[in-house]
Amino acid sequence: MATLLHLDSSVLPVAASASRAVTDAFRKAWEEQHPEGTVIYRDLSAHPVPHISADAHSAVFADPSEHTPEQAAAFAARLPFIEELEQADAVLIGAPMYNFSIPSTLKAWLDNVIVVGRTAGDTPSAKGTPVTVVASRGGAYGPGTPREGYEYVQNYLQSVLQDMLGLDVEFIVPELTMAAQVPAMAELVPLAEASRSKALEDAAARGRTLAEQLTSNAA
Repeated sequence: MATLLHLDSSVLPVAASASRAVTDAFRKAWEEQHPEGTVIYRDLSAHPVPHISADAHSAVFADPSEHTPEQAAAFAARLPFIEELEQADAVLIGAPMYNFSIPSTLKAWLDNVIVVGRTAGDTPSAKGTPVTVVASRGGAYGPGTPREGYEYVQNYLQSVLQDMLGLDVEFIVPELTMAAQVPAMAELVPLAEASRSKALEDAAARGRTLAEQLTSNAA
């Protein structure tokens, strides 16, 4: 049975969050295709993971036998996040753009799971795991747009997830999500609706395909 690790980081509920709506479409398609599978879910907004402390950071670079009690406790608190990533057959991440970057709660999760010599480095422990990132944003930040240079979500996550952790990353990008709320963006509503529809379709297709591939490989 395949395991999906599903992370959401939007501060909004599903009804008001583009990223949650799209990750929900992926997950439903995954579960329909693979009902006997396992889903590990973390709502990073409702239940934030702790930010990295000095003890949690320094513990990585010390032999476990030499850990102080504080280092041992701090690293033990990181282990569930690390092990969930390592055990997952696929990862789904909702990553809305807040002030041109990712939510701080998602950054905290990344800081917990990035361990040089284990999950990161020459032989990352989760190398090759497929990761689907739903990178929603209120405007448009793609190549050729006026705000192309302000895009720090895909660029950052591509570097961290793929280059550091060795994961196989694919992005789904619902954009212009604020068009219906911002009067100056009213003329962009049709484009926003088309982007949302495509994102939902792509997410459902991706969820089904990955579930099918992983269950076939395990057969």
